[in-house]
Amino acid sequence: MAYAIIEDSGTQLKVETGDRFEIDLRDLAEGQTTITFDKVLLVSSDAGVKIGTPVVAGVSVTAKILGQIAGDKIYVERFTRRKGFHRRVGHRQKYIAVQVETING
Repeated sequence: MAYAIIEDSGTQLKVETGDRFEIDLRDLAEGQTTITFDKVLLVSSDAGVKIGTPVVAGVSVTAKILGQIAGDKIYVERFTRRKGFHRRVGHRQKYIAVQVETING
């Protein structure tokens, strides 16, 4: 089974063909349907394992963009003791869902 370890926005992910995962929201061109990850740190195939220093040259991972999603809601509480002050704010992080199509190289 071929897999690759990629870096995106400071996060390392182990991906295989057909995997679905979320990446941080970013600006995309109008009508863009695929995204290419060029920072491949390691690639494993039937021929063996290639380890980059820090990236493997000539290897990329192509993924299909499935759409924009929102993560779980988290709540942030601010509180000042003995003053009666408290504030609760909710936040949902935005992500882009992608599915790996090919590992090139």
